[in-house]
Amino acid sequence: MAAPREDPRDDWDRVIARFGDHLRLELGRSEHTVRAYAGDLESLADFSRLRGTRSVADLSLIGLRAWLADQERRGLSRSTLARRAASARVFAEWAHDREVIAADVGARLASPKRAHHLPPVLTADQAAAVLEAAADAADSPIGLRDLAILEVLYATGIRVGELVGLDVDDIDRGRRTLRVLGKGGRERTVPFGIPAERVLGAWLDEGRPLLAVTHSGAATFLGARGGRIDPRTVRAVVHRTAGAVEGAPDIGPHGWRHTSATHVLEGGADLRAVQEILGHASLATTQIYTHVSVERLRKTYEQAHPRA
Repeated sequence: MAAPREDPRDDWDRVIARFGDHLRLELGRSEHTVRAYAGDLESLADFSRLRGTRSVADLSLIGLRAWLADQERRGLSRSTLARRAASARVFAEWAHDREVIAADVGARLASPKRAHHLPPVLTADQAAAVLEAAADAADSPIGLRDLAILEVLYATGIRVGELVGLDVDDIDRGRRTLRVLGKGGRERTVPFGIPAERVLGAWLDEGRPLLAVTHSGAATFLGARGGRIDPRTVRAVVHRTAGAVEGAPDIGPHGWRHTSATHVLEGGADLRAVQEILGHASLATTQIYTHVSVERLRKTYEQAHPRA
C-alpha cells in the first residue's frame, strides 16, 4: 500500500525540521543555536499561514518584510528583530540552494539597525571586591565551586556555555591553560593566571570530589546534585555575587567576559591577542572593547580635569 502523500499546502514544519538538521549535522551548530533558529522560523511560519502562504515555495520578500513589520508592532526589540531577519536570510539562502524556493528572497531583506549600548563592566576594584566576597563565602563545596567559576570567568573571558562544557581533561594545570570548544565547533587554548589556578585546583582537589556522583562524568563544574552545572546556575552565581558589592553594576557571565576583555586591553594587550583569547571570528567584534575603554577614559577625564 502506497504511503500517503504529504500535503504541499503546508510544508513549513517539514522544511524547518530539514533546515535544523542542516544546521546540526552539516554545520555543527549547537542545540541552543538550532532552537533559536527554529523559534524564529516558527514565528515566520505562523505569520505566513495567517496570510495564506501555506507553502514555503510561496515565500516572498514582501512576506518577509511584512512579518518583520508585524514583529515590530508587537514591541520586539531591535536586537531581536535583527536576529530574526538574519535567521530569515540564512533560511532563504539554504531553501534556494535546495530548490525549495525559486529565488533567494531573503538576500535583500534588511535588518533593523541595532542600538549600540556600551556593555556594563566592573572596575578593577569592583572585580576584586566581587572575588573577595566570593572567597568569604567559599566555606563549602558549593561556595568553593562558585569562587572557582568567578575566578575562571574573570581570568579567561570565556563564554558561559564554554565554561559549562569544560571537562577535567580540558584543564592543563601545569601550563595554566584551558582547551575550550567555542562557537562553530572552533577549539582554542586560553591561558589563566596563578590566582585562578589556585582556586581551580582547590575546587578540583577538595570541592568537586564531595559533589561528584556516578553520573558526573568528566564535567569540571558540577551542580548540587552532581551533574554538569546548568548555565542558569552560573548566571545566578554571577548576578548574586556582583549584586553584593555596593556600587557595582548588575552583570551576568557576559558582563564578566566584557570586564575581563576590557581590563586586559587596558593593561596593554594587543587587540588581536584578545580576539584569539575571546574566540571572536572577526576583529570587528573585539573592537567593541576598545570603545568601552575609551568611554571609561572619557568619563574619568570629565570627572578629573578642571576644564573638561
